[in-house]
Amino acid sequence: MKPLKNRPHLLVFDSGLGGLSVVNAIVNAGLGVDIYHLADTAFFPYGEKRDEALMVRVPAVIQAGIEAISADLVIIACNTASTLALDAVRAQVSIPVVGVVPAIKPAAALTQTGTIGLLATPKTVTRSYTDQLIAQFGHGTRVLRHGAVGLADAAEAKLAGQTPDPEIFKAAMSGIFDQEGGASVDVIVLACTHYPLVQTELEALAPRPVTWVDSGEAIARRTAHLLQNQMDQTAPVLRTGLTTGGADEATHRVLRKVGFQTTQALSVDAQL
Repeated sequence: MKPLKNRPHLLVFDSGLGGLSVVNAIVNAGLGVDIYHLADTAFFPYGEKRDEALMVRVPAVIQAGIEAISADLVIIACNTASTLALDAVRAQVSIPVVGVVPAIKPAAALTQTGTIGLLATPKTVTRSYTDQLIAQFGHGTRVLRHGAVGLADAAEAKLAGQTPDPEIFKAAMSGIFDQEGGASVDVIVLACTHYPLVQTELEALAPRPVTWVDSGEAIARRTAHLLQNQMDQTAPVLRTGLTTGGADEATHRVLRKVGFQTTQALSVDAQL
């Protein structure tokens, strides 16, 4: 049975729990929506999967989520999925779809040195979509890219109450600052929604203070604009967690810990 609807249903989609950083931005913005976070735990992490497989899976899982909750708007809260499959999802569904892409434009506006760091998954840093963003919004800024290995997993481990290996954070920071020109970096783009969840750990291991930029607030503003005449702020936000991994109780436990009232498994075609 589909849930009753008294106000917009917002589907926040991610490969794992990185979408929680976007959920935090939505909640902090005070948007009058009910939030459904869909984690494709059966296929996590996306950064290690073939593009061809993701092009099939992402639209299909999102479609299943839309139908399950009668969604009014979808946020693809995953940079890997957005840079690869955003257009395909928009072509398939009839509701607004908001993608999360590396925040090159605001970073370029903030830098004083003209050099910014781009911290992303190994695939995101090499995508043509990322090249286009830099060309269009970089305004001549030098962008030092680093594809971080294991950082999304470290964020998931932190959410689960574990202590991630600090070497993962050290490697991420050295990957930016040890490059030629790294001494000039004054802004770092966190180009994966998992990364704001471990920003404190990254800051602690950065060789000096920098400005950190992610897409959360911009996504919240875009969502508010698209749903401006439908939102209802008179009742508490309802949060429901969905996962594709079946009985992955650890993920459900994390969702309940961070304020999701209910969690459940979403049935998705096992052949995907």
